[in-house]
Amino acid sequence: MTIREIQNQIIEDFEVFDDWMDKYNLLIELSKELPELDSTFRTEQYVIKGCQSKVWLVADLHDGKIQFKADSDAIIVKGIVALMVKVLSNQTPADILDSDLYFINQIGLKENLSPTRSNGLLAMIKQMKLYALAYQTRISGKS
Repeated sequence: MTIREIQNQIIEDFEVFDDWMDKYNLLIELSKELPELDSTFRTEQYVIKGCQSKVWLVADLHDGKIQFKADSDAIIVKGIVALMVKVLSNQTPADILDSDLYFINQIGLKENLSPTRSNGLLAMIKQMKLYALAYQTRISGKS
């Protein structure tokens, strides 16, 4: 699926709920779907700076597409990072760099987060795009 298709699916999933408590519950459910991150990656090296909670993010390139793995010590934040992994994993570095992550505003996520969680979300996006840039540079350096 493309980034756009995944975002549209997420928007549909969230549109079912009118109340933000229900949307938070959906984030909690999403956090449970995130595969457990191996303890070797739960180190300072993989912590996203700028998040109040601990968020670990790892990226690998397989067949020209980036696979993200992540975890958090806070359940809502883990749901948010699960959303980001869902949208950006299995995409090319170029597609990630060019992506417009419109679903964040469309589902009302940014406006319903505390300022510290909102900053953390921006830090997640920045880190994911930095990984994409690093892999894009590596790919173009090989050609």
